[in-house]
Amino acid sequence: MLPVAAHRRALHQIPELDDRLPETCAYVRAVLEPLGCRITTPIPGSLCAFFDAEKPETTAFRADMDALPVTEATGVPYASVHPGRMHACGHDGHTALALGLAEYAAARLSQLPRNVLFLFQPAEETTGGAERLCATGILDELHVTRIFGLHLWPGLAQGQVFSRPGPLMARSSEVTVTVTGRSVHLSRAAEGLDALAAGAEYLRRAYAAADALPPEEPRVLRFGRMVSGTVRNAVSGKTVLEGSLRTYREETHILCRERLESLGRELERETGCALEVRLSQGYPAVWNHEGLYETLRRCLGPEAPVPLDVPVLAAEDFSFYQKRVPGVFFFLGVGDTPELHAPEFSFNDEAVLPAGLDFLKKLLMME
Repeated sequence: MLPVAAHRRALHQIPELDDRLPETCAYVRAVLEPLGCRITTPIPGSLCAFFDAEKPETTAFRADMDALPVTEATGVPYASVHPGRMHACGHDGHTALALGLAEYAAARLSQLPRNVLFLFQPAEETTGGAERLCATGILDELHVTRIFGLHLWPGLAQGQVFSRPGPLMARSSEVTVTVTGRSVHLSRAAEGLDALAAGAEYLRRAYAAADALPPEEPRVLRFGRMVSGTVRNAVSGKTVLEGSLRTYREETHILCRERLESLGRELERETGCALEVRLSQGYPAVWNHEGLYETLRRCLGPEAPVPLDVPVLAAEDFSFYQKRVPGVFFFLGVGDTPELHAPEFSFNDEAVLPAGLDFLKKLLMME
């Protein structure tokens, strides 16, 4: 049985993307098979391990396995051997923790208060593997009544677990605005329809609309990419704005979406350009079940998570599980490290992961 940090380092070397995770799944399966659990693959790139303790209810633990299209710059001896791919978001740590917990559960099957299901899922970073895994019906089939997950988190105290009841992470949607005008030479600018000017005005008004929401409704709307035109001496015939909308409450998200769409219609009338405003489905908000949170806070006492004062505006597809069953998500602090998704992201796995595993063991044995 390897230390949990050893699992993490082995996984760190073989990062894979989306739901194409053959090496990762092979590693996870090799660890799970001797443990006597039932292993299934409900969707491509997934592995689910069920430990049957002959109890009426099941506790689930989620681990995401996919990596990012990032070129690693950590310099660690166990760096990625796959060029242009890296576990820059800590999913190798999440998977390693689940493997360590599965080994612990297998050795105490008769003592478990509930059956246990481990969900090793793909595509958290891309298409929302959690949603597709939920759609298979596995949570209902195996009588899952609660689910837990965590994420490594820079800037929080190393080895400590943090959380809060209610909103923890944001509802997200990707926003794409396509402005179609009419390109003409600048000498005949009055005959054109300036897609660049219309796009810039859309950006200005969209930011103003988001800033006008009540301050007690945390949200962010920002566009990180704007592409327009072909040459400097022609009116732009097309502009594309790409950004992201983050909120917590669905009502706020709907309000923002309606305002973004109405801005498009306003500018169509004013400029003559055609504006298409599209928002992706995105991920729901990670909203920790208040009753389950209170149960674990009471059961764990002084070992309960450190309370977070405010939620964060990052997003996570763990929220799809919480739409089906009561669930609580946690942050496991990694201290002062580079940001998630950075090529330099690394952490002290020998300190952080054993502390995280100790916490997960308490959740596993919680009545």
